[in-house]
Amino acid sequence: MNGETENGRTETADVRKENFEGKILDATNLKLLAAVLMLLDHIHQMFSAVGAPLWLTMAGRPVFPLFLFAASESFYHTRSKRKYLQRLLAASWGMTIFTFLLQKLIPNDNVVLMNNAFSTFFVTGLYMMFWDGFMDGLRRRDVKKIIKSVLGGLIPVACALPIYLVAVLSFQENVSPFTIRFLATLALLVPNILTVEGGFSLVVLGTAFYVFRNHRVLQIAVLLILSGFSYFVDGGIQWMMCFAAIPIFLYNGKAGRGKKWFFYIFYPAHIALLYLISAWCC
Repeated sequence: MNGETENGRTETADVRKENFEGKILDATNLKLLAAVLMLLDHIHQMFSAVGAPLWLTMAGRPVFPLFLFAASESFYHTRSKRKYLQRLLAASWGMTIFTFLLQKLIPNDNVVLMNNAFSTFFVTGLYMMFWDGFMDGLRRRDVKKIIKSVLGGLIPVACALPIYLVAVLSFQENVSPFTIRFLATLALLVPNILTVEGGFSLVVLGTAFYVFRNHRVLQIAVLLILSGFSYFVDGGIQWMMCFAAIPIFLYNGKAGRGKKWFFYIFYPAHIALLYLISAWCC
């Protein structure tokens, strides 16, 4: 964790900027906590039709902020940001195809699978990369790099065009529902601001975690502001993501045991298992 990153920065320089004394959670702890809460949330998703209690999904509200916070740390420390994004994009494609086939082969009237957190992490990672490019352009006074980074931020917006076209086609009576669903699945292979799981506000949150990674108070402040906005504008329970502030505050800046591939495997595996149980038993 104290090794040099690809940008020549060292973790020890970051540690000097913030006092981690008394903080007990490393990155692995945060991810495992988020995984447990995510399991509860998805139990509610799969079994709400048969009375799964609301508190299960309430407990799951901090999940996305925790994973996005961990992702901001991972993106900063990874030796190859390009490979990191490639993994997330491949995982996003795989998740879209996997859930489409699963629902096609084993229909379940009680559940519609729209789960693809990898798309959210990928789009967030893009904005983290664009931010790095923008800041590097400012430091070097490189106008071309600044403009390139700003225009790069429009890519996830432009990638929403295919899903918009599918929406237009859905109003055509001569287009079958299967065709619409198939085309929608193809469109979802292109991560964009409209279809990321959790909504674009979570991309903003994840990017803010990265921008303010040396200022924990500001990170938590953005989380609380977005939680408050959700409470007053949308209602519901999404505001409860604010409770992610507690484990984030307790983060000690250490990687822990890593478990690099754990989430890539656990995420689709537990969703598939819960979906199959729901299809067969409910």
